[in-house]
Amino acid sequence: MQYRKIYPYNPKLKELARQLRNHSTFSEVLLWNQLKNKRIMGYDFHRQKPILNYILDFFCHELELAIEIDGCSHDFEEAYKKDKSRQEEIERLGIVFLRFDDLQVKKNMAGVLQTIEGWIKEHTPNPSQEGNNENEIQT
Repeated sequence: MQYRKIYPYNPKLKELARQLRNHSTFSEVLLWNQLKNKRIMGYDFHRQKPILNYILDFFCHELELAIEIDGCSHDFEEAYKKDKSRQEEIERLGIVFLRFDDLQVKKNMAGVLQTIEGWIKEHTPNPSQEGNNENEIQT
């Protein structure tokens, strides 16, 4: 039996994560429609997932993969530095990031999905079975 790794998070962020799910950006909604219900190679993604003192746009526990959509607020130097620091802290937990620009998601969804699927194929031994492992604990 394979056990899921438990990632620490600040419980105070649960309500904020719920609010963010209810007020998603257009790009987040577009990508979520492609990720939900295990549509990407059978993997289960969650949106607005609290980890440490942060909230990730999308997260797949089985892959230890975070997907972030960067909007125009990420163009400023201060925001970039914050994102970099936040990402480095989360990566120390073993989580890998894929980042997409807001416009990429809106104008090239096929390319975004191809990048995600390519990452999965490259980083999993057998993607078709890995995401459908019946022995994994479900949350």
